[in-house]
Amino acid sequence: MSGRLASFRGPSTPTSSPVQQRQPNTPKSPARATESTYHRKLRNCLQELKGIAETWDDLVLIDGLKAVKSLVDTRTELDNTLALLPDRRPRTRVVGPQLIIMDKRIVELDSVLSKLQKQFRKMNSVIDAMEALVADAHKNKGWHWVQNEPLWITWSLEKFVSSIPEIIPAYHRELDTHVKLVDLLRSHSVSFEVSRNAVSKWSEQPWIEDNGWDAKWEDICAAEIERWDS
Repeated sequence: MSGRLASFRGPSTPTSSPVQQRQPNTPKSPARATESTYHRKLRNCLQELKGIAETWDDLVLIDGLKAVKSLVDTRTELDNTLALLPDRRPRTRVVGPQLIIMDKRIVELDSVLSKLQKQFRKMNSVIDAMEALVADAHKNKGWHWVQNEPLWITWSLEKFVSSIPEIIPAYHRELDTHVKLVDLLRSHSVSFEVSRNAVSKWSEQPWIEDNGWDAKWEDICAAEIERWDS
């Protein structure tokens, strides 16, 4: 890595030819002229975290919410059907197909939880990689550069890496909430009110709303990182 960092060179020696072609006046931006491996790796890590957060929202708000709503709707429909049967005696031809649907939705919710756990592990792995990047930069560039040198605008490498772990507790708490909600909905005897409340809680994600990626990190990266959306 240090070899790549040492690859910056000064301006080349002018040609001795008396005839020189006029070059277009297109100066390089400071970011393109000075970006190092550390700049690129940090940007890539943060973009990966953004992708993980987007995948998380898709799993919760699309796949998970669809399965939760279908589970609760199927149970409600079964309860209403059973209420109309004489003496409320369940019949296999009525209950059986609905139980198959409900069990399938629970399997889908377990799959969503497994995928959320995978995204949470990936999030921690990316942050570990960022911390390793700081250690490597400390060794090759010195602590003053790591802690005080702005990478693009004002934030140093150390500030990025020491601040980003703040998002982890929010996703951990939401993961724990979703696990508890699925456990609650496993029972086919859960009441309609409890089920309806679970549907509402599933999509709220208050911890992520206050401290997740979109709460502040997208704005920070857009303001502090050159070519963030490129």
